[in-house]
Amino acid sequence: MKLNFTGSSDPGLVRSSNQDAYYIDPEGRFFIVADGMGGHAGGEEASRIATREIQEFLVANWNAAEPTAKLLENSLWQANKAILQDQQQHPERADMGTTIVVVIFRSPDSPWCAHVGDSRLYRWRDAKLAQITEDHTWVARAIKTGEITPEEARSHPYRHVLSRCLGREDLHQVDVQPLDAKVGDRLLLCSDGLTEELDNHDIANCLHNYPLLEKTSFALIEAAKEQGGHDNITIVIVSLEENAPE
Repeated sequence: MKLNFTGSSDPGLVRSSNQDAYYIDPEGRFFIVADGMGGHAGGEEASRIATREIQEFLVANWNAAEPTAKLLENSLWQANKAILQDQQQHPERADMGTTIVVVIFRSPDSPWCAHVGDSRLYRWRDAKLAQITEDHTWVARAIKTGEITPEEARSHPYRHVLSRCLGREDLHQVDVQPLDAKVGDRLLLCSDGLTEELDNHDIANCLHNYPLLEKTSFALIEAAKEQGGHDNITIVIVSLEENAPE
């Protein structure tokens, strides 16, 4: 199996700055999307710190005996620690934090993903879109308990309220899970600037209509901007393909 991938980030049509960040390992070993918060400087710094710390941790420990799930989890704890340290050194950024979603292919046949917050991972398979991650938000919990419907959640005033993010002393859990992925799948990592504007049907249409990754990326961002582009929009797409015959 080989991986093809692309990524893009756009400030959208309302925000004057881009507090999102993403990282694609040049060798295709792992992929990261982060969505910072806490003001202009704080949000940009939080997402930058998170992507840098996770990238550096994974590269430095790639060949360690540690199981992939633990390696991935520890990379997020390292990112959380680094953001907290920066907050202490720069009190003006004390409220900053970031969501995060990471996919790792340490073993090509056994990928894993991890996330905190409402940056998401989707899987496109056989013309069907599935959301793999579960948002750590007030509305996601309210949907689960039946307090509100998914339709109500899209416009609910609490839809941006996170129950977890990196950059908090009281973060006690990060979600890490094995990823069911096979040849023919596409994986989409994205910030909520995409999912705030486009529902699953819209996202699925773009993935279906544009087989070339770069065109898919462009189409998704432009579609989100056509719906208002109220937030920064960041996406990474990974296509799982068969190795070319030798």
